[in-house]
Amino acid sequence: MDFSLPEDVRMMQDTIKKFVQRDLEPIARKVEEEEHIPEEIVEKMRELGLFGLAIPEAYGGLGLSTLGEIIVYEEITKTNACFRSRIGTSNGIGSLGILFDGTEAQKQKYLPRIASGEWTAALALTEPEAGSDAANIKTTAELQGDHYVLNGRKHFITNGDCAQIFTTLTVTDKSKGSRGGITAFIVERGMPGFTVGKSEKKMGLHGSHVSELLFDNCLVPKENVIGGEGMVGQGFKTAMRVLDKGRLTIGACAVGAAQKLLEMSVSYAKQRVQFGKPIGEFQMIQAMLADMATEIYAARQMLYHAAHLRDQGKRISREAAMCKLFCTEMGCRVADMAVQIHGGMGYMAELPVEMFYRDLRLYRIYEGTSEIQRVIIARDLLRD
Repeated sequence: MDFSLPEDVRMMQDTIKKFVQRDLEPIARKVEEEEHIPEEIVEKMRELGLFGLAIPEAYGGLGLSTLGEIIVYEEITKTNACFRSRIGTSNGIGSLGILFDGTEAQKQKYLPRIASGEWTAALALTEPEAGSDAANIKTTAELQGDHYVLNGRKHFITNGDCAQIFTTLTVTDKSKGSRGGITAFIVERGMPGFTVGKSEKKMGLHGSHVSELLFDNCLVPKENVIGGEGMVGQGFKTAMRVLDKGRLTIGACAVGAAQKLLEMSVSYAKQRVQFGKPIGEFQMIQAMLADMATEIYAARQMLYHAAHLRDQGKRISREAAMCKLFCTEMGCRVADMAVQIHGGMGYMAELPVEMFYRDLRLYRIYEGTSEIQRVIIARDLLRD
C-alpha cells in the first residue's frame, strides 16, 4: 500500500481544513445550542460539492475514492459532528443503493440532484422492532396495478426532516424474509400517503435531526423499485452492501473526533497548573495522552487500509466491521480520557469536550452496534 495521499485527495483535505476553520468551527457551539445548521452553511457545502463526494462525475459528483471520502469526513468531524451528518446520508446510505443497484434511468433522475445538494437523500430502514435485527422490518409493500402500496412506520431516520428522497426497505414476501422477501424503493417526499413525523430529542448531535416516517397506503410507482422489477426481493442485499461502506465513514468520524480531543487535551495539559506545575508533567496524564495517541494511530491505519482495499475492488465486509468496531470504541475511550484530563472543565458546556463525549457515544450504535460488528466478524472468520 502506498501511504502517500493522491494529489486530488490532499487538495480536498486542505480545502476542508480551511472550510472547518473558517466557516464551521466559529459557529459549532451556536449550532449545538440552537439545534440548527444555518442555510448559508448548507449552501457553502453545496458549492464545495460535499453532497456529491461519493457520486461519480458522470452524475455530477466529485467521484472521490473511498480513501478521499473518509479523509474528508475525518476533517469535518474535528468540529461539531452534525455538519458531517448533514452531508453523510446523501453520500452514503441514502444514495448508494441507487448508485450500486439502481437502473440507469433512476441514476440519471436522482443522482445529479443529490450530488448538487438540491435534494438530500436518506435511508429508511430502522423501525421500532427492527434496529440491529434489520431483517425484522414490518413495513410492507403490495403491488396494486402500476403502484406499490406501502404501509408501516420507520423511526430514527437521520435527515428525515430535510430529505427529499428516501431509500426505503419494505417486506414484499414475508415467507422469504431477508432471503428474497425484502425490497428497496425510492420514496419521494410528497408521494400520497407518506408523512414525515416528529423529530426526536437526542443526547447529542443536536444540529442533526432524526425523524419518524409514516406510510399510510403510500403509493409508490413500480418503476421506483431500486433496480427495477427484476430486483424485487433483493433489497436486503442492497442494504448490506450500502452499510459496508457506511461503516468505514462512521469509523472516520470517530477518528476525526478523537484526533481533535487529543489536540485539545495536549494543549490543556500544557497550560493547566496544579501543585505548582503543568499537569502535563504528571505521569498519569502523560500515560493517558500516550494511550490516546497510540489508539488513534492504530485506528487510522486500519481505516485507511480498509479504504484502500475497497478502492482496489476487494470485498471488505470483515474489514469494515472491524473498523466500525475498533474506531468507534476507541473514540469513546479517548473521549473519556479527554474529560478526565480536563477535570471539572471537561464536564462543563463551556468547552466542547463534553459535546464530543456525547456525540461519539452514538457511533457505537448506529449503522450497526458494536455487538453486531463482532457477530459479522466472527461469522466471517468461521465461514472461512
